[in-house]
Amino acid sequence: MTRVVDVKNLVAGYLPGVNILNGANLYADKGELIGIIGPNGAGKSTLLKAIFGLVKVREGSIQLNGEEIAGLKPNQLVTKGVGFIPQTNNVFPSLTIEENLQMGIFQDPSHYNERLEFVVSIFAELGKRLKQRAGSLSGGERQMVAMGRALMMDPAVLLLDEPSAGLSPVRQDEAFLRVSEINKAGVTCIMVEQNARRCLQIADRGYVLDQGKDAVVGTGRELLNDPQVIGLYLGTLGS
Repeated sequence: MTRVVDVKNLVAGYLPGVNILNGANLYADKGELIGIIGPNGAGKSTLLKAIFGLVKVREGSIQLNGEEIAGLKPNQLVTKGVGFIPQTNNVFPSLTIEENLQMGIFQDPSHYNERLEFVVSIFAELGKRLKQRAGSLSGGERQMVAMGRALMMDPAVLLLDEPSAGLSPVRQDEAFLRVSEINKAGVTCIMVEQNARRCLQIADRGYVLDQGKDAVVGTGRELLNDPQVIGLYLGTLGS
């Protein structure tokens, strides 16, 4: 299979001399959905932010389709095919849905109509409400706009930081369904999630991060049924 993302021995952190990631490894092949779970403070979101150039990488390697991208800025990474959806503040509330989507492709506006058609094929609701301001949307609807905007540049990989955070149980299920649909449309996805059980249910492969390193790796099904993972990380969610 084609290796889209390959992270090796990554050491990174926000403050000088303080590392959050301590040798983390991760890879994603074309078309895979990768889930990252683990306790609070394990470095899950930091790993995504490091891939997207938001956290200083001190050691290790990040490759996208065989090209080293560690140290590049987010705007450079977007043009190379990395999409990122942050957990919070992930839409422009004063702009319409349409304007949010346009912001997603401002570096390549000539393909707007083509990419809009793709996004609306997944999020049909957005196509009916393009003139509505994003600030008037519910949390789940904003999440759709954020996903749609990230897809406008036709990313090789989509990084999702806790797409179900702050949503009601029904909206959480919808968020996971949307991620699955995006993945089935051919987009490689790497998702960080606190809802470990639901994450592993839809993931091809999962990584359990602990203290900034990949502690356990396996298919989603393997991790769901791993006694160590259940006991240490899933608790009653694993049963």
